[in-house]
Amino acid sequence: MVDTNFQISTSFDPFADAVDSDSDVQIPRSFDPFAESKDLGARGTKKEYVHIRVQQRNGKKSWTMIEGLMKDFSYEKILKDLKKEYCCNGTIIQDKELGKVIQLQGDQRNNVSKFLVKADIVKKEQIKVHGF
Repeated sequence: MVDTNFQISTSFDPFADAVDSDSDVQIPRSFDPFAESKDLGARGTKKEYVHIRVQQRNGKKSWTMIEGLMKDFSYEKILKDLKKEYCCNGTIIQDKELGKVIQLQGDQRNNVSKFLVKADIVKKEQIKVHGF
């Protein structure tokens, strides 16, 4: 014989007993897809990325552009060290939308990313390399 006298509760909360009385562990109630954008960076500011791009000029010639460095860095010193380290020419461009952008001759994407991490200017997770 089957018991048909049961009631279905309409106010079921699967996370009602999520906190164990013996520990302080809590199960998160929702997933925040923008949690990464709220992460704090190394200096206690919002996590911002440094973009390293390559732009084709003519033929085999190309530029490497470094965008998104913090404003309190000395762009001139960084440019001087990059030029000396990788034997290339470069300049600093003032852009209306992007601010100061370091521009180097040639495809220096890998070299620049290694240099920025080694000089402790940014962390490896904050670098985004773009290009072909």
